[in-house]
Amino acid sequence: MDIVFLRQLQLEAVIGIHDWERKIRQPLTMDLEIAADVRRAAATDGIRDTLDYHAVAKRITEYVANSEFQLVETLAERCAELILREFSTTWLRLTLHKPDAVENAASVGVVIERGSRNQ
Repeated sequence: MDIVFLRQLQLEAVIGIHDWERKIRQPLTMDLEIAADVRRAAATDGIRDTLDYHAVAKRITEYVANSEFQLVETLAERCAELILREFSTTWLRLTLHKPDAVENAASVGVVIERGSRNQ
């Protein structure tokens, strides 16, 4: 299995459980690893034959910007569902970071894997 990845995708969203969090946009960072067979793209050198990471980044950035969830777990799950559905992949690993959410920690967040690596 080949993997296309995006690291430190910068996002902003209304996210959190506290009243003050519901009134502001907060920075988030996402790392993605997405299953993609890149052999055909390597042979043709054509973007149409691979997973377009620019399109993934644009779609996720738009989705997150328009979202309002309380939990990073919910946002991560919805983003994973979107990628699996809209980009026809069989597996992904998504790490969602919420920087500075906890004193003395650079970030908190969640790592989820969805789908099957063997498909």
